[in-house]
Amino acid sequence: MDDFITRVNLQKIIDEKNLKVVYTPEEPSHIMISSTDVIRPGLAMSGFFEHFDNRRIQVLGDAETAYIRSMDEETRRVRATDFFRRNPVAVVFTHDNEIDPLTLELAECFEVPVLATSENTSDFVSSMIAFLHVQLAPQITRHGVLVEVYGEGIFITGDSGVGKSETAIELIKRGHRFIADDAVELRKVSAKSIVGNAPEMIKYYIELRGIGIVDVRRLFGMGAVKDTEKVDMIINLEPWVQGKMYDRLGLDSEYSDIMGIKIPTTTIPVKPGRNLAVVIEIAAMNNRQKRMGYNTAEEFNKKLMQSMGIE
Repeated sequence: MDDFITRVNLQKIIDEKNLKVVYTPEEPSHIMISSTDVIRPGLAMSGFFEHFDNRRIQVLGDAETAYIRSMDEETRRVRATDFFRRNPVAVVFTHDNEIDPLTLELAECFEVPVLATSENTSDFVSSMIAFLHVQLAPQITRHGVLVEVYGEGIFITGDSGVGKSETAIELIKRGHRFIADDAVELRKVSAKSIVGNAPEMIKYYIELRGIGIVDVRRLFGMGAVKDTEKVDMIINLEPWVQGKMYDRLGLDSEYSDIMGIKIPTTTIPVKPGRNLAVVIEIAAMNNRQKRMGYNTAEEFNKKLMQSMGIE
């Protein structure tokens, strides 16, 4: 398992938001963003810098632009100089507002990227924050297979050779969708959600022993793959152990901790003759049913206790 600090380069943001590049001191792909916060620097433009964080993308909308224009030339130069000399990571002008020569002069002097967009400020800020929260979410990489089964994100784990990839192929043939094989990148996008995807290098590929690498997208079509999926359940495949006591009712709830979030977990024993794809389909539907408030095992146990006269 690999943990690392996530960052996103400015070029990716430019491409995602279709931003116009007004000025950059170097290639945008070399400028790294590490903060999920996006701020409108009204207080900074008024001269208050006590809580100013230059790692944040600064967004200037109609209000900030009008405020700057309302200043006399000397005050505007002093305030703008104070702002740019703190080296904000990037400044974005919205509404296609005209960028005055003084701004460009100071941006070049202090090497601060300046970008522009036609979007209105509120929409741009909200979509940018959402994008950054996904891109900069805490991330780990774990071994396994991630598939979507009946709308549930199922992360299949287990030792090498236990049948994870073969099971995933069978699920794909049954109409479910494939996200990642072998290395699954897991991101904590909120306090309750883990989202998984495949590393770019192995996206859409799956390895089948004896056959080799298979391109799922080309073999089964675009409808058989998905770029990302929330992890709703973990299914651990293990070789069947004769004599081992396995949960037969489903009363015991197991969870795995991924970056502080507990994910429902089930261990499924593997032996010849078991149709794992069907078992996983049932597990996915059962997990969804539990999240909707109905637990079959608990209901059955209640009936069993009542039939025995135990309240």
